[in-house]
Amino acid sequence: MYTHFLGLDVSKDTLDVALLSPQCQVLAQAQLANTPSALSQWLKAQAKQVPGFAVGTCLACLEHTGLYCRPALAALDQLALPTWLEHAAQIKVSMGQVRGKTDKADAVRIGQYAARYQDRVRLWQPARPVLVALDRLSARRARLVGLRQQLQAPLTGSAGFFTPAEQRVEQRAVAPTLRALTKAITAVAATMQQLIAADTDLAAVYECLLSVPGVGPVVATELLLTTGAFTTRSDAKRYASYAGVVPFERSSGQHRGRGRVSHHANKRVKALLHLAALSAVRWSKPLKAYYERKVAEGKPKLLVLNNVRNKLVHLLFACALNQRKYDEKYATALA
Repeated sequence: MYTHFLGLDVSKDTLDVALLSPQCQVLAQAQLANTPSALSQWLKAQAKQVPGFAVGTCLACLEHTGLYCRPALAALDQLALPTWLEHAAQIKVSMGQVRGKTDKADAVRIGQYAARYQDRVRLWQPARPVLVALDRLSARRARLVGLRQQLQAPLTGSAGFFTPAEQRVEQRAVAPTLRALTKAITAVAATMQQLIAADTDLAAVYECLLSVPGVGPVVATELLLTTGAFTTRSDAKRYASYAGVVPFERSSGQHRGRGRVSHHANKRVKALLHLAALSAVRWSKPLKAYYERKVAEGKPKLLVLNNVRNKLVHLLFACALNQRKYDEKYATALA
């Protein structure tokens, strides 16, 4: 299917690239500036120098490094070169124990990963502009919320250790900054709502997500971003695994270990689903009844909450994919 493989190791300023044959022989290697033009020019040069190389039949693979991989993705998209954007942990696990680590060697290893597992390839597609803008705003909101929490934590944590007069001094000192942060968070949230409302299809899915008990704007937005509005991820079971809410069995021979969730998960999604589950077991009758029944049976509370998180994922996907708002019958069937 592919005649060549391109491994890219991305850092903030540089881009290490390695062009491999189907037999994983290194045909060309270089360190480039992390800019779209540098990568485009290098690939065009290889098309003239390497026999049989064509961008249309080459599979590029790189680790997801957030903002740092955007220049490379822009160049690869412009050249219409098939691209696989893979999680760093997945590539690392596949490599096993390696001796020595350099960016140059990592580029070759990433290219080898693409060649070895090309049958599992999930080609990257550029996100819709509205989702790109929404992702930037969501990240900004998270940073602002984190800053506000850093300022608020000492005020609440020091209660009882400072005198009332000292406590008031501390509160007055940070009050203007806290008000400014709250105002900024409100403004970002309003802009996000406007973006979603302006896109009819996105708004319809968003409203379906909000109808699920325990799910608010932050959780609903994160679901839209991490599923590409349910176009890049549409399988609830796979997403539950991605979110780290599916316990995996650990057994060998006669030993039967307890099922445990994987640490290789999207920690932000997992944390948001946990908060949603805590709310759902308070306000959703079916989920509350399920939670109380399992706890009464002697199940650990955290285990039951994890089950509720899993159920919420299935409820959210059912509502979004069927374009239907929440119905208690959904939750009753899952309980």
